[in-house]
Amino acid sequence: MSVPIVISHREAFVHVQQSSLPAFDQMLPTNRSRSVDIAELAIGYVLILAVIWTPNPAQRFLYWTAFLWIAVTSIRRWKQTKPSGLGLRGLLPSLWVAAAAAALFSLGIGLAHWAGSLHALYGPLPVLAHVGEYAIWALMQQFILQVFVLLRLLRLGMRRSMAVALSAAMFGAAHIPNPILAPAATLWAALSCILYLRYRNLYPIAVAHAFLGMCLAITIPNAINHHMRVGLGYIRYPGVHRSHLEVTAR
Repeated sequence: MSVPIVISHREAFVHVQQSSLPAFDQMLPTNRSRSVDIAELAIGYVLILAVIWTPNPAQRFLYWTAFLWIAVTSIRRWKQTKPSGLGLRGLLPSLWVAAAAAALFSLGIGLAHWAGSLHALYGPLPVLAHVGEYAIWALMQQFILQVFVLLRLLRLGMRRSMAVALSAAMFGAAHIPNPILAPAATLWAALSCILYLRYRNLYPIAVAHAFLGMCLAITIPNAINHHMRVGLGYIRYPGVHRSHLEVTAR
């Protein structure tokens, strides 16, 4: 015998609302928010590519323009991108990512030393300052990749697999024509997007990025890697000394 269950109209409405709420990265946008997301993403990516392929002094102006565009549009969308990955959520469970990258860094250093390709970091900065600067740049890149690009693609209703693939392709394209960094960046972008969607924390991913990037910087011959340059900087290497504001893959 079935037992009748009596539910008030208010209870039924609340139940339907709660059960039908989608995850934050699966919420279907309105037409207006979709258009805004597409425009913000397109303009931001075009600015990034312009920075990579433009010489100074225009490059310096475009660099700060791109920086401000990404910062302002991300802050403006902050409520829609929570959790953004800059908090403590998922930090402890994802620390293994940084540890694994540290192990790969050590392995890479050992192999490069054995092969005779190990060399010092490029530039006049002390090692600790260079590493610290690069770690901050790695965090900025991961924020752009995961928060500015990936979450926007998900808000547009794109499937996770497709959003990850497109984000990785865009990230890799920004490292053309460097033959080492372009494929490495594409693979890392896909993996880091998957890890971000799993743990929702950027810090261990950024640390892993820093370890792996530093490994490439001191193990791959500069004749191939061109001091980690991309875009116009890669093509013009070696050339006249340029400001550190010129875009590299640091």
